Amino acid sequence: MVTMNSADKALKTLYLGVVAEQLNTEVNPLLSKIKQTTTDVWGKEVRRLVKYGVNGGVGAGDEEGDLPSSAGNNYEQIVTTLKNLYGTIEISDKAVRASENDAGAFVNLLNAEMEGLVKASSFNFGRMLYGDGSGTLGYAMAVMGNDIAVSDSQYFFEGMVIDILSPSGEDMDANGRRIVSVNKKGNIITVNGTSLAGKGIDEGCIITVQGSYNKEITGLGAIFGTSDTLYGLDREKHSWLNPLSVACGGEISETVIQEAIDTLDDEHGSKVNFIVCSSGVKRAFQKHLSAYKRNLDVMELNGGYKALSYNGIPIISDRFCPKGTMYLLNTDDFALHQLCDWKWLEDENGKVLRQKAGKATYTATLVKYAELVCSRPCGQAIIEGIVES
Repeated sequence: MVTMNSADKALKTLYLGVVAEQLNTEVNPLLSKIKQTTTDVWGKEVRRLVKYGVNGGVGAGDEEGDLPSSAGNNYEQIVTTLKNLYGTIEISDKAVRASENDAGAFVNLLNAEMEGLVKASSFNFGRMLYGDGSGTLGYAMAVMGNDIAVSDSQYFFEGMVIDILSPSGEDMDANGRRIVSVNKKGNIITVNGTSLAGKGIDEGCIITVQGSYNKEITGLGAIFGTSDTLYGLDREKHSWLNPLSVACGGEISETVIQEAIDTLDDEHGSKVNFIVCSSGVKRAFQKHLSAYKRNLDVMELNGGYKALSYNGIPIISDRFCPKGTMYLLNTDDFALHQLCDWKWLEDENGKVLRQKAGKATYTATLVKYAELVCSRPCGQAIIEGIVES
């Protein structure tokens, strides 16, 4: 007989391991290349000592002269806060009771809920990798009832729950709205609930994932961003915090890519081992190769992903990568620091399924406390302004 106790036990013993593995390896190819570790986690923070520059205790001299004076490695401490990543499922009491004498039906119910959770969590976590930590999906341009014209619809999808904030990040009484449709060509999203007219939502208002404003992991958008600080350190005073930026301004080519790769190697000894771009940029590169009768070499990555190959370096496209952009990365410099792997939130009795207050439904929440850290931003590069195909 199926009960809430048996459902609770199934979530903890049968589903957790499988779901954690999927979220750690199957979100996207980039995450699968980044190591995940519990080192350098102190309480709610990541404190990582990083080395930059070269050891200065070397030199040449006379046979009987003085030896070089010591000048050890340069170190700086990166300090950043662990971010709270959540994923929640909901099961109605009615659904449980309807399948209490049919274990197969109950398994199908749980499978459907877990598949939905994995898909949603993978989507959201994959998006965070390319974000700037703010949770910003885009900006409002105008409001017409429940239709919102946005700056770019790339990061908006049906089903997402969003908050709308003022340009300075203040609450506008427009939180928790669910997107019911997205017009990608017209850059218009439609949300549920009462009309947004009269709430003061105007051009420049920030649209974020629900409850996530300035609470997401430090993704590529922050590492390659133009903010004055990164991980609490001043970029102007620490030049090694600044990645290489290349303005393409037109067609992507092997020469442009190779020049960036060579610059990283020559100036910082960094070996690019992963290239990621938007789908339009990947098509533009394929078009370039075809125009010069070059072969399209394909390679297979861990997790079953397929990628184009540039001199043995995989080139993959990701729907969350900014348009007209290509990242050249040394993934050995990245680490996802975590307090623990994905776990269910438990109450004082060790239960993961809890009744929703005032509702005939039960919820269970997956959680992971983690932060993405790049120990050598200067060893990474971005090529911008690429004309897409």
